[in-house]
Amino acid sequence: MTRQLKFSFFPILLLLFSVHTTEAQYYSYDKNISLGLTFSPNMSWLTFQDGDSRESNPKLGYAYGLVADLGFARNYYFSTGLLINTLYSQAMASGQADLVQDMTYRLQYAEVPIAIKLKTNAGSVARFYGQFGFTAGVNVSGKERIAPSTQYRAIEGDDLFRLGLLIGAGAEWRLTNSLSAITGLSYNNGFTRAMKDGRPKLSYTALNIGLLF
Repeated sequence: MTRQLKFSFFPILLLLFSVHTTEAQYYSYDKNISLGLTFSPNMSWLTFQDGDSRESNPKLGYAYGLVADLGFARNYYFSTGLLINTLYSQAMASGQADLVQDMTYRLQYAEVPIAIKLKTNAGSVARFYGQFGFTAGVNVSGKERIAPSTQYRAIEGDDLFRLGLLIGAGAEWRLTNSLSAITGLSYNNGFTRAMKDGRPKLSYTALNIGLLF
């Protein structure tokens, strides 16, 4: 009877040991807090209010800074950071004597993303994520250039704050046990006015590239 009990307990102990080992391996890769660096090329454009005759064309810009993922439950993270975001856009406007003005705007913001990030379980190669939230930005520079001039001048009446809706998805590619590469796409829809003239809202799409440590 005793020998039978020993043999019956042996598979149970083996199963418990394997589960504990698997969990240990998982949590060694699945950190609750990750900090990283990011560089994000973007395409931004202005959306003028109804009745404004200007047409906006997207232009290439960029953002860089720090990102942080703070885990509060398994696979659920609070995502934030600090980014310096430089956004360019072009606008064509009809002036006096039917002359068309070609204007290029350069708006730079210090932005803080505030989002919820949902991640899949960590695989041997990568894990995928989706995020939803907001970005809050403070204007640190606002300039415009009117063709054919090549010199930028300060914008009169650019707004100090910008608020946008953030939606994104991507993947984290494991390089080592403590280092992952980030690739993803995001869309940021501006809620607030960017400047007084024409009352436009500023939106952009971005390619997100970075490293998580």
